Amino acid sequence: MRVFVTGATGFIGSAVVRELLDAGHAVTGLARSDASAEALTAVGAAVHRGALDDLDGLRDGAAAADGVVHLAFVHDFTDFAANCATDLRAIETIGEALAGTDKPFVVTSGTPGLPDGKVATEEDHVDPASFSAIRQPSEIAAVALAERGVRSSVVRLPRSVHGTGDQGFVPQLIAVAREKGLSAYVGDGSARWPAVHRLDAARLYRWALESAPAGAQYHAVGDEALALRSIAEVVARRLGVPTGSVPAEQAVEHFGFLGLVASLDCPASSEGTRKRTGWEPVEVGLIADLETGRYFGEA
Repeated sequence: MRVFVTGATGFIGSAVVRELLDAGHAVTGLARSDASAEALTAVGAAVHRGALDDLDGLRDGAAAADGVVHLAFVHDFTDFAANCATDLRAIETIGEALAGTDKPFVVTSGTPGLPDGKVATEEDHVDPASFSAIRQPSEIAAVALAERGVRSSVVRLPRSVHGTGDQGFVPQLIAVAREKGLSAYVGDGSARWPAVHRLDAARLYRWALESAPAGAQYHAVGDEALALRSIAEVVARRLGVPTGSVPAEQAVEHFGFLGLVASLDCPASSEGTRKRTGWEPVEVGLIADLETGRYFGEA
């Protein structure tokens, strides 16, 4: 299959590209820079020059492919609303190019924003009062494409996607702990985070591309519910700093932007995904990954 991948050189996208190539697919990755183009060429993928807001380029890339995997997102939370709007336009544009073809289109979403305080399932919808609700139209648009002759599916990623090259929330927790000499958690630290290894997530993306029925939604979740305190304790031991509690009203002051989500209790299940797909995480979980020392420059 000829697969067009946006976000192809990112932390997760590069793993998806490798997974697809190893499975015998021909991959063309969206690249906005020379460095990204060189990275794609180096692993044996073709290059489609453009950017997420280049709608004509997205349309052309999708039209020339047998399937599309959309992973690109502008991770600048200072203008989250604008970035979500860009994501929605990209999904709509690619969807238009694929309409009536029954070609697969795998779209990325997330478990953050699903109802707080319960184990979220694939059937749950984003809490409209959550910060992440502003991204919900992208997921809705992707699922709706199933009614327009597109074999669209959604892969929801958890709060932490870990592995070599991680630049997400866990490295931010580590950086704050280094800076302040305290590996902190909010309140009693019982807020639960789901997580998945990037290589396990990549395998689910490939399955969805190859086999997902139109309109399906999946959870790429390995660790269902890790208490923030358990993560903070590993960080403390590795850095040689104490652990401690930060009151919820001081979370943003202590953690910066991360404080907005550090106290949210948002576990998520992948039981439905596993039953429907046969996908099973086989890589190490987040705690074991932290224990390797690679997040601390030890491995």
